[in-house]
Amino acid sequence: MAEEQVILVDKNDNQIGLMPKMEAHEKALLHRAFSVFTFNDKGELLLQQRAADKYHSPLLWTNTCCSHQRDGETSLEAGKRRLQEEMGFSCELEEIFSFIYKAPFDNGLTEHELDHVMVGNYNEDPVINREEVEAFKWMTLEEVKTDMELQPDTYTAWFTIIFNEYYHRIVEGK
Repeated sequence: MAEEQVILVDKNDNQIGLMPKMEAHEKALLHRAFSVFTFNDKGELLLQQRAADKYHSPLLWTNTCCSHQRDGETSLEAGKRRLQEEMGFSCELEEIFSFIYKAPFDNGLTEHELDHVMVGNYNEDPVINREEVEAFKWMTLEEVKTDMELQPDTYTAWFTIIFNEYYHRIVEGK
């Protein structure tokens, strides 16, 4: 199977090319990505713990799901696809904002992404794909905030950035 391609973009989210995912992360090139935050009716956020064999950030806690759009796929289509692939469900999503971040990892790879952040609502426990997800949990935003202060090294770089810098927009979006 061919390696997954990511969509290279400029700072205005205009597509400028395609590149194999690993190469883009090795070269730290800006590419399109998305992060999904799913809440239940109690206001709890569904978090996932990344699988142990992920190429970066293994076993770290993060938002409900995240990945890269495919060529010709909208952000909302990509979010719904990955929710189904990783968490075993789908729900309606709404994109609430996007931002650019850059996060180098110890293994020499760098995430340099224009990340589209989406929110959705779902009230059941997921049926996780064990190749993608180690575990899941529901937490209130206040519980996440407290836990991040106590154990910051247990969360992914992008989730920490989104949570710390865009908290109010997530609250408004859900």
